[in-house]
Amino acid sequence: MRVAFKVTGGERGGWAVLRVSGELDLVTSPVLRQRVHDEVAEGRHSLVLDLSEVYFCDSSGVGVLIAARRLIRSCRGRLRLILPAHGVVEDAHVNRVLGALGVRRLFDVYGDLAAAVDEDGDADGDADGTEPEPLSA
Repeated sequence: MRVAFKVTGGERGGWAVLRVSGELDLVTSPVLRQRVHDEVAEGRHSLVLDLSEVYFCDSSGVGVLIAARRLIRSCRGRLRLILPAHGVVEDAHVNRVLGALGVRRLFDVYGDLAAAVDEDGDADGDADGTEPEPLSA
């Protein structure tokens, strides 16, 4: 049974929030890419991508995340990801995929929305220049 891919938008504390659920793959990743571009085009350069309900991510999905990072940085914006240690069905798939590919360190990663939109929050140690600790299951 395939769960429908969905991206829903909102705002919290001056941050645009896109909640993503389902599979982030070759078929669905263009939808997320377009939503990120739409947010930036509308002037929202502080963006949180909540990936806590994504249970599968392939290289196309990773490519969209890296492209989103590049786009936001080109606007001098901020991008934060929500990748809880225990994601859907107690499996933090996206977290593991980004770690295995060696690109997780490129992102400011938070365990939940409250931490991600907290202006004083530290992204797994990134803000002080130290290497982030992996969120492990």
